[in-house]
Amino acid sequence: MADYPAYQRGAGQTFYSQHTQNIHRNLPNRVRSPTTSSGRVPFNTDTPSPSRSPGPQSPQHFGMYNQGQAHQGHNVMLNGGANRHGYMHMGLGKPFQHNQNHQHHAHGHQHQEHAGGAHGGQYNHQHTISSGGLSNAQPHFAPNHLQNGTPGSVHSGTSRPPNEHWAEQLQLVQRAREMTQSHSHARNHPSVNKNVMAGTTNGIQKEAEKEERNRPAANHVEKAKENHIWTILDFGGQNLKVVTSALFQYEFLTRLYLNCNKLQKVPKEIGKLRNLTHLDLSLNDLNELPPEMGMLVNLKQLLLFDNHLESLPFDLGSLYQLEMLGIEGNPIGEELRNIIMEQGTTELIKYFRENAQGPDPPPERDWIVLDETAEPGQEVVTSLSYNILCDKYCTQSQYGYTPSAALAWEHRRETILAELRERDADFVCLQEIDQDSFNDFFRASLAHNDYKGVFWPKGRARTMAEKEAKLVDGCAIFYKNSKYILLDKQLVDFANTAINRPDMKGEHDIFNRVMPRDDVAVLVFLENRATGSRIIVGNVHVFWNPVFTDVKLVQVAILMEQITKFANKWAKFPPCTDKVVYRFTNGDGEEGKEVPDTTQEPGPSQEYSDGAQIPLLLCGDFNSMPDSGIYELIVQGNLSSQHEDLGSRKYGNFTRDGISHPFSLKSSYSAIGELLFTNYTPGFVGVLDYIWYSTNTLQVVGVLGDVDKNYLERVPGFPNYHFPSDHLALYAQYVVKSRKEKKVVEPDFGQGRDRDRQS
Repeated sequence: MADYPAYQRGAGQTFYSQHTQNIHRNLPNRVRSPTTSSGRVPFNTDTPSPSRSPGPQSPQHFGMYNQGQAHQGHNVMLNGGANRHGYMHMGLGKPFQHNQNHQHHAHGHQHQEHAGGAHGGQYNHQHTISSGGLSNAQPHFAPNHLQNGTPGSVHSGTSRPPNEHWAEQLQLVQRAREMTQSHSHARNHPSVNKNVMAGTTNGIQKEAEKEERNRPAANHVEKAKENHIWTILDFGGQNLKVVTSALFQYEFLTRLYLNCNKLQKVPKEIGKLRNLTHLDLSLNDLNELPPEMGMLVNLKQLLLFDNHLESLPFDLGSLYQLEMLGIEGNPIGEELRNIIMEQGTTELIKYFRENAQGPDPPPERDWIVLDETAEPGQEVVTSLSYNILCDKYCTQSQYGYTPSAALAWEHRRETILAELRERDADFVCLQEIDQDSFNDFFRASLAHNDYKGVFWPKGRARTMAEKEAKLVDGCAIFYKNSKYILLDKQLVDFANTAINRPDMKGEHDIFNRVMPRDDVAVLVFLENRATGSRIIVGNVHVFWNPVFTDVKLVQVAILMEQITKFANKWAKFPPCTDKVVYRFTNGDGEEGKEVPDTTQEPGPSQEYSDGAQIPLLLCGDFNSMPDSGIYELIVQGNLSSQHEDLGSRKYGNFTRDGISHPFSLKSSYSAIGELLFTNYTPGFVGVLDYIWYSTNTLQVVGVLGDVDKNYLERVPGFPNYHFPSDHLALYAQYVVKSRKEKKVVEPDFGQGRDRDRQS
């Protein structure tokens, strides 16, 4: 068993093991080759090129155009919906209208009025319009300058490319060297040049998208296109030497063309443009790329033709959707060049991903103190909730941006165990833990840290053979055995409970929507051996699909109903008489003296008038955002039968009378407005996990804070070597509120009352 020392919380001190950076990996030296090598002609920066020698008519502007427009020769920002007649310019708050008497012919003219707005001083909108796109446009450069001063490599000169992928690369580099005119991509877009056919996907085709496992999936690229008039920006052929930081505020961009300029550096802020699918940096003066480009995980095409790049950042290994990486015309090392020539872009990205060093370990998450008024001697309770990402869901197709060594269960489970031990919570609630991992790893490992556990798998395990059932995930609750004694445990099977409710019999929505989902919850009823206080701890994993908000709501409604039923039953439990924990003798200390026993003597069991008076902690992955009906139901204690999350479905009393529960619950993180996220992937960043506590019996005094923001600037998503799940662990500390006994207070009638008594 590996040794996991506990680290003190503090700046720069974490529980991340040093070996996690290089598990099962041999990091080769990054390949760099001399600029001049056999078979290659050195890049000559003195040779005239379209990006360095703009013609006298080269426009210095940018523009936008809309696919719904019939202005064929206009240099404007591409994109948008059909039948839109407004043009959105950078720095302008609303679309502007072109003159309706505007002639659609080859008239040279200027728009001087577009220099206003926040960035107006930076861009002079000025262009020469041609009605025929590139086919009729006058080139700004002589034909002998179209190669950007870089003769074709030995590979581009071969009569037969090694494969179709490299042949396509050579076609693209030739096209890039010809597209030297200002805004060439805009001019050639199908919405402007009717002679151009819409492009097809480049590179190797990826396999079809897999169904998301347990979180609301979000296609940010499609969403960006729907929510903005334009999402494509062409700065090509502008003779730019620097890109303003204002550009990177447009995080909705899906395509960005910066080709044929004089850029020597790409700002690291480019990592903010995470919706980009196409990025063209060809024909510039780039010597290096920022590691933050690894954040652009939606990229399908990255063109870097004819620059001065000798190497590429290994962070590009995160670009798992990349189909075409254009490197021709760069003095790239032969090893990298051979990989992409012989095996294609996908294999080069894989090489980068598997050999990337990765970011340094993050600093420890801050501990946020919420209440400092706790009295000395009050009972303290700590709770941790963690969706640990089941091994069978943790695949390369699902998490293509993560190295295979970081996805390996052997590495992830050790990192998870190290965190659980470091937090040392009284209650540990794990979701997506399978039966095999519970029995063979976590139960035995955590026993060394005084934990006992309760586990139930999802409902499908009942119909499987033992071998297959071991791989079914479920929910587990671990508790400190020396501090608490288990009084009762219960399984809440949502589907089975729903179909057996009298009010839901015959409801089609129950059979078609709720019953096929076999999610479960686990409840335990415990007593503190020393103080006699009792507590209910729940752990749940709610159905993931965002389309089924009604199913999620029904599951949580059933959960709260079952907690209410069992809590009222547990309130009547008799006192616990045998609470002394079994332990070995303390033995002898130094000089033969007996070690004193510090174990606190058991206290009498506390009594509760009803279930709502018992302290309650409800943990889990609820797969619901803070604006959901589930959040409202748990916090408010009731939900209308007409709530939009229920839609027009029929779920018995829930949709006839509404839903309610008797507990006073609050999210442990509500005091800080929830965490920035509890689930972090390229497709979704948001809060799905919660620890709810009963406000009438518990007071939250501290919570574990967010992940360091600087660390996240180079991490496109979890899991990775430092975070073994795509979810974060939630951890909070509480004090049990003292129970005030009701006292009979007699009214005070002043001094006359005493005289009456004496008389």
